[in-house]
Amino acid sequence: MFELGPAEWQAIQVTFRLCFYTTVILLVLATPLAWWLAQGRSHGRVLVQAVVALPLVLPPTVLGFYLLVALGPRGIVGSTLEELGLHHLAFSFEGILIASVLYSMPFAVQPLTEAFRNLGRRPVEVASSLGAGVVDRFRTVIFPLTRGGFVVAATLTFAHTLGEFGVILMLGGSIPGETRVLSVLIYDHTEAMNYDAAHSLSLMLLIFAFITLFVVYSINRRFEVARL
Repeated sequence: MFELGPAEWQAIQVTFRLCFYTTVILLVLATPLAWWLAQGRSHGRVLVQAVVALPLVLPPTVLGFYLLVALGPRGIVGSTLEELGLHHLAFSFEGILIASVLYSMPFAVQPLTEAFRNLGRRPVEVASSLGAGVVDRFRTVIFPLTRGGFVVAATLTFAHTLGEFGVILMLGGSIPGETRVLSVLIYDHTEAMNYDAAHSLSLMLLIFAFITLFVVYSINRRFEVARL
């Protein structure tokens, strides 16, 4: 029976830290973006939707490569940071966090966009006519009526980040305690022919993925029943 060692616990810590930060950042960024996308279907919105959804069809190694070029010491971002006396972002936790936010963006934006579209404009217009400000409208009307979308967005974002591999490996490599997440550690164990460790970690992620999808579908079913 394989037991988790220091390397595994370290990878778990890095992974869940990455998942948590990615989820929080994306909920903050995706909420206004999804609200804007839900308000119409102009060509500009369609273009933004296509850009947001690009990670769904783009090979993760492609995104990882271009981020490596941009954030590395010779890239426009990395070289600028080094000129300012800072370190470039390639092979760092901050770098893989940026990659994770970009790669998981559709999993936050799309559920929120759908939730806002289903809400419609009428409840917000009524709240506005009663004198509610932007913050009050969000707190008392929008969020309570679309909380299922927020739960789905947060759950999918967290779970998708947990399974990221290609973009993380390209940009971050496998640095213990810094960029080595669980998916990369599974790859390392497999390369070393340590199949017991790879199997145990893979099974753990498989179970978590199933539970995540079960929760998401249960939430969707609950809110579909509530709307009937």
